[in-house]
Amino acid sequence: MKKKFSAYEIALSALSCALATILLTIGVYSEILLFTGYLFSCIALMLPLAKKSYRGYALAYIATCLLCLLFNPARIFDLLPFIMFFGLHPLINELQLKTKINRWLACAGKALWFDLTMLVIWKFIFESTTMVPFIDTYFIPILLIGGTAFFVFYDYVMYRWRAIVNVTVKRIYKK
Repeated sequence: MKKKFSAYEIALSALSCALATILLTIGVYSEILLFTGYLFSCIALMLPLAKKSYRGYALAYIATCLLCLLFNPARIFDLLPFIMFFGLHPLINELQLKTKINRWLACAGKALWFDLTMLVIWKFIFESTTMVPFIDTYFIPILLIGGTAFFVFYDYVMYRWRAIVNVTVKRIYKK
């Protein structure tokens, strides 16, 4: 028998979608806050995952992406990193913990995913050229070293935020 959505899970997913959409739209409109928008949108999307509602997360993620594309049609390239990586990262972390995959192997796989996403973004946005010849020449090593180091820190921070979100949702929803 299929597990039904509880009203609480629906409300949590709707709240998650609304917060993520607002935060991501603010980040896209003010370019200086773009990464902050990605970060806080990911944290907002963790709300359904705190109650193990994977369907709620998937629906909130899809709705957030569609609403942000609707609100920011001219800024699709600013939304692409969220759609390709940042929005899916909390789900992958949760599935990693659920399936008990080796954390170092999972971190390497997620770092590769992050680096490939950044490579695709670089190809689309900058068309493989920037104003700095050094970056054009050595982009792949810069990405592999700097991007992977950044990702390891980002992944650690997101695991900490996951714990904070789980405690907060548990306090609100005592069942």
